[in-house]
Amino acid sequence: MTAITTQAPAARGGIAGSVRDSLVVARRNLIRMTRIPEVVLFGLFQPIMFVVLFSYVFGGSLTVGGTTDPSVYRNFLMAGIFAQTVTFATAGAGAGIADDMHKGLVDRFRSLPMARGAVLTGRTLADLVQTALTVVVLAVVAVLVGWRIHEGVGKMFGAFGLLLLLGYAFSWIGALIGLSVRTPEAATSGGLIWLFPVTFISNAFVDSSRMPGWLQPVAEWNPFSATVQASRQLFGNPGVSTSTAWPMQHPVWASLIWSALIILVFRTLAVRKYRSATS
Repeated sequence: MTAITTQAPAARGGIAGSVRDSLVVARRNLIRMTRIPEVVLFGLFQPIMFVVLFSYVFGGSLTVGGTTDPSVYRNFLMAGIFAQTVTFATAGAGAGIADDMHKGLVDRFRSLPMARGAVLTGRTLADLVQTALTVVVLAVVAVLVGWRIHEGVGKMFGAFGLLLLLGYAFSWIGALIGLSVRTPEAATSGGLIWLFPVTFISNAFVDSSRMPGWLQPVAEWNPFSATVQASRQLFGNPGVSTSTAWPMQHPVWASLIWSALIILVFRTLAVRKYRSATS
């Protein structure tokens, strides 16, 4: 008798095939999100709570531009809250991928004739859409508490583009974490542990010049800080750092470079991990 062996169909090659496969997976994840609306709602509540708490609890006690006027701090704060919101979505991305791994769904995807990176790319694109919706709602809340832009609509969209690009870059870190742990709970914890120092050792909530001397360079060269600085400049909000550090002097370029590097490095590592991972 002749032995019969089975193997996964060959993936469709080419960039067009990869894009098509990624969009199919992204659509699958977006449909899944609509069927679990509480996940989206809880994702909205957290940044709204941060806006309200930071605005009204710390608003009158922190100095920005030589004044403790709460309205000035609210305008200073929002770039940091926007950046925190897009990066905290990383934990959800990691947990979602870990859940697919845990249920064996990733193994089924790997048996299909599709581009190797499509599963991860589709997942990160779907998370990007959800994050964008969250940012829109958050911007409305920010306007209600007194946040305003002063550099025109074009620069405003540029700032939001940089914020979403940073969130997309960080989602690849979440994807790598999700592929490296055994349970969604571990992915959520692992996705948040490193985010807290990244977001708080930055210029998001206080001027980095008020930090200890040894900590200031860490904050100023933090990719998160570059995007916050760029957003404040493009929004025309107060509190733009006067530091001489290159990322603070050229924040838009620094934000783009950091995000591109993070995507390049962590997408490569995540796709490599995906190829060898087992559920």
